[in-house]
Amino acid sequence: MARNKFDVDESLETQFNVKHLKRILGYVKPYKKDMIITVAVMLIASVAGLIGPYLIKDAIDNRIPGGDKAGLVLLSAIYVLTLVITGVCMKYKIRTMSYIGQKVIEKIRLDLFTHIQKLPFTYYDSRPHGKILVRVVNYVNSLSDLLSNGLINLITDLFSLLVIIIFMFAINVKLTLVCMAGVPVLVGVIFLIKNAQRKAYQILSSKQSNMNAYIHESIAGIKVTQSFGREEENLKIFREVSNSYRTSWMKAVSTQFLLWPAVENISVLTVSAVYVVGIASITPGNSGITVGVLMAFMGYIWRFWAPITNLGNFYNSIINAMAYLERIFETMDEQPTVTDIPGAKELGSIKGDVEFENVSFSYEPQKKILDNISFKVKAGETIALVGPTGAGKTTIINLISRFYDLDSGAIKIDGTDIKGVTLESLRKQMGVMLQDTFIFSGTIMDNIRYGRLDATDEEVIAAAKAIKAHDFIVSLKDGYQTEVNERGSRLSVGQRQLISFARALLADPKILILDEATSSIDTKTEMALQEGLKKLLKGRTSFIIAHRLSTIKDASRIMYIDNGTIVEQGTHQELMAKKGAYYALTCQGDVLSAIS
Repeated sequence: MARNKFDVDESLETQFNVKHLKRILGYVKPYKKDMIITVAVMLIASVAGLIGPYLIKDAIDNRIPGGDKAGLVLLSAIYVLTLVITGVCMKYKIRTMSYIGQKVIEKIRLDLFTHIQKLPFTYYDSRPHGKILVRVVNYVNSLSDLLSNGLINLITDLFSLLVIIIFMFAINVKLTLVCMAGVPVLVGVIFLIKNAQRKAYQILSSKQSNMNAYIHESIAGIKVTQSFGREEENLKIFREVSNSYRTSWMKAVSTQFLLWPAVENISVLTVSAVYVVGIASITPGNSGITVGVLMAFMGYIWRFWAPITNLGNFYNSIINAMAYLERIFETMDEQPTVTDIPGAKELGSIKGDVEFENVSFSYEPQKKILDNISFKVKAGETIALVGPTGAGKTTIINLISRFYDLDSGAIKIDGTDIKGVTLESLRKQMGVMLQDTFIFSGTIMDNIRYGRLDATDEEVIAAAKAIKAHDFIVSLKDGYQTEVNERGSRLSVGQRQLISFARALLADPKILILDEATSSIDTKTEMALQEGLKKLLKGRTSFIIAHRLSTIKDASRIMYIDNGTIVEQGTHQELMAKKGAYYALTCQGDVLSAIS
């Protein structure tokens, strides 16, 4: 549970390995044909670009001394043609690989989003949502350049390097060996900084995750922040989180940039050595090193170090991407704990009989929330759950929808164990309304239709009228087409709950769950709502958690829950006459006495 804080670094549970690279290559596989064509095009560009220095050697050693003007014109035309070919090939590569890279990024993000929708509540309970968001957006975006250009550049640069070495050996073996003397030194430097760079970027990814989590938390709680005047304190915390991110970024980049000066220094030293050896070896005739040979070799030696620099940058990209791939695949490998079991069947249309059979449940080991609870509910009954905070009321309704799996026992609907049916067929027959009603960005019409997309406008309006939401909706500027912000911030809490009631009625669930769903509706609105609520409950098995007596007193049965067990149950009149725990609760005012 320590990860459920913005200021705690996430521990990496799955280290990077070769399988991660194979998985990322699996995303590229559908575009294999396009990539092969692009590689071929870039190889042509590479060969065309490498002809230049050889043309210069021919011009200096042969055409100019011989006064061959026609030959010089021909060499110039060939040189211009190589530039045109290189330019056309580069344009093709940039367009094709940008398209492929973005398609791969889109597929990774889609797979990641699809997977996190299957993860259980326990996954979201154990970490800030901002740390999940950063993986879907920032981490996936960080792979863009690697996938768009890295793989093609790797193949092209390796080929270019091979061709350059062949040209260099063809021109002069001695100078080539001098040039390549710096390569082993560079390889040693790369291995020295590899581990430090990877560790630095792992730390950076954690700090980025922490900052994203705090920003997300701050935005979600901005009303509370401003209500309590916490702006300065929050700014102080953000400075600390932001400074931690900046420090880790500077360290990561400083480590990454060690490679570039290493390549530059080694390349300059080898070029200097080639100049020294080359100039000292210049002799007349073709038996030694001529000025043309040295000039051509200088052209190739810089081309020799260019792909090596690119390969170093690609290596940097791989090391950096490892830190993000680890987090992305760690999320993808998170196993959903609540899934369809093998052979799960579709739950057909139900009546609504519900049975808890010796149910025990705990969120954490050795901390039971429900302890061997058993009860039966007939179709159409309304069950009110009351009791002190933390008694297990919300847990009971969460288990009916199988948001969590039981420690032991069984929950049956119409005699069928819900663990043996598909989650989709189970949850489609349930309507769940919470105290914190979620309204999606879009129109009010879209929000009511959310649970039943094929409903007509007339059916949506009828549901709103039945639940007494129609009057306030039509009073808005655009009526049912009024655009609402994320979480319905333009609406009052009561209005949001009325919309959720209409949404549930339209979906026509066989089992209805109300978790403090009327707690934020004022008394006047509630009185108007009671008639609609009765229509909503009619013919449905309903479970209600509420602190308003007016909401629960007409329930078929009231269950008093405490310490994970059913202390007593019965109708309102029976329990009041009993003068037990329920009676004491009403007298203490924990169940508001909104008796009229």
